[in-house]
Amino acid sequence: MNRLTLVASAAVVALLAACSSQADAKDGTTHVDVVLDWTPNTNHSGLYLAQDRGYFRDAGLDVTIVEPGETSGSQLLAAGKADFAYTVAEGLVPAREQGADIVSVATVIEHNTSSLLSLTSSGITRPRDLAGHSYGTYGSDLEKALIKKLVSCDGGDPQKVTFTPLVSDDFRIGLTRHQYDAAWVFDAWETIEARDIDHLDVSTIPFIDHTDCIPDWYTPLVATSAAHITNDPAMVKAFVGALAHGYRDAMADPDAAVDALHRAAPELDPDLLTASAQYLSTRYADDPAQWGQQRARVWDDFVAFLEDNHLVKTGFDTDAAWTDDYLP
Repeated sequence: MNRLTLVASAAVVALLAACSSQADAKDGTTHVDVVLDWTPNTNHSGLYLAQDRGYFRDAGLDVTIVEPGETSGSQLLAAGKADFAYTVAEGLVPAREQGADIVSVATVIEHNTSSLLSLTSSGITRPRDLAGHSYGTYGSDLEKALIKKLVSCDGGDPQKVTFTPLVSDDFRIGLTRHQYDAAWVFDAWETIEARDIDHLDVSTIPFIDHTDCIPDWYTPLVATSAAHITNDPAMVKAFVGALAHGYRDAMADPDAAVDALHRAAPELDPDLLTASAQYLSTRYADDPAQWGQQRARVWDDFVAFLEDNHLVKTGFDTDAAWTDDYLP
């Protein structure tokens, strides 16, 4: 689950354009392309488990899972070259503002699992401790707004936080070389990797512990195009229903999720997969029967934060950005 941009060949993009949501004349199934947000990881467990157990095929779908390339899944979705894409709320909102008519149809994880991670030796235990330290930034305006808000809410001086550009998508390199003191990570993968696999002595500041200051939001989520919702709602419902079945299984049987992912991506560390799958099995949703459900307040609060920080124009149509209508 790193932030490395993968390079896809033009042939892959052309294949997506040619195949997306086309009926297979041989068996009557509908071909569906799903573009990931990163390389395969436990955020995608339900997808791979649904594929492995034939839930998509049972729903009349022939699903192809595609890793992202120079063109993001959201861009392919907006261009009609993919049918579904894993993305994040902070990506979907600006994409819609720029004219991409894409819609979130399910959240993968009910609550944000982001944290600020630091070496315990740095003494950073709460947001205000970042003052006088350096933060390794990916260069997004959202990062700066969140860090400054967290520090100021906790009584610290956000002007005393140094923003240091990351030199690698592997945040551990800069952290252990003391190029910066803290970085934004996802607990389900990067915190587990640093703490339990690399055995680094690390501390975290979970975003979810500070929702009195910053919003919760959906990252990652699954989106489709408004065109599919209008023209082929049955296909959307069939896909989301099978996907929900896969994630419910991943919650009930994380070992099966590990097996499905490892078959698809054997290069992944099985120990990391196992620990991450166990962690997410209780976090995909508070209630397995309600996997994927989104809440208007979560969306409204997140968009309000973006508007307050001039990251999206005031008046963004939040209601049009998501729907739960296709969940089981």
